[in-house]
Amino acid sequence: MDIFEAIILAIIEGITEYLPVSSTGHMIITSSFFGIAQEDFTKLFTIVIQLGTILSVVVLYFKRFFQSIDFYYKLLVAFIPAVVLGLLLSNVIDSLLESPLVVAFSLVIGGLILLRVDDLFGNSDNTDISYATAFKIGLFQCLAMIPGVSRSGASIVGGMTQKLTRTAAAEFSFFLALPTMLGATLKKSYDYYDAGFTLTSEQINLLIIGNVVGFIVALFAIKTFIGYLSKHGFKVFGYYRIVVGIAIIVIHYFISPLTVI
Repeated sequence: MDIFEAIILAIIEGITEYLPVSSTGHMIITSSFFGIAQEDFTKLFTIVIQLGTILSVVVLYFKRFFQSIDFYYKLLVAFIPAVVLGLLLSNVIDSLLESPLVVAFSLVIGGLILLRVDDLFGNSDNTDISYATAFKIGLFQCLAMIPGVSRSGASIVGGMTQKLTRTAAAEFSFFLALPTMLGATLKKSYDYYDAGFTLTSEQINLLIIGNVVGFIVALFAIKTFIGYLSKHGFKVFGYYRIVVGIAIIVIHYFISPLTVI
């Protein structure tokens, strides 16, 4: 991986992490085009640069993190399903990460769902999140273990099925990203270390650059997304997912097979 590839991947992470379009899916496809998806450092990089996007949520919603201890308990309840299923299905998840086609079909199916979610669940004015609601959102988030599903998309839709407003569901999804992505980063870093890999000074610099770029881009992406979502809903993201998913399928079958391994 060179610095250009690192910056492009970080920009994609910053833009897509909190949008319902799947950041993991986009980075799998992009790194496949670059021809670096099979590199162990690339797999570590795409996880670790999430720390930058995590920090963007802390900065934008700083005061909300001091509202009550109840807030953290609800995040913990929502986080538990991802911990349990993540540990149980670790090998299955890793194998799915090796398939751009899984990403493509997930993008299309998720896009079709987003085209309907506003009509089905978009008329609520509830902003209160109970423990039961938090846990159910956590279960929905687990769907994002399938590459291309979108962690934010799954958790936002999960919140809307529990009669939350689009904005309330989106903001809780942002907060839930903190323990989820931090946990994934720590686990991936440990796995990398446990496998006997060490980071060079160049790779450390790439991780720093990736986190800084991801942080800056995510700041703008979150503010833009919340403003757009409250006014217009999900349909544009649904159409985008469908177009990108179909494009990947066409490229794979009719132009040049995409492989990660």
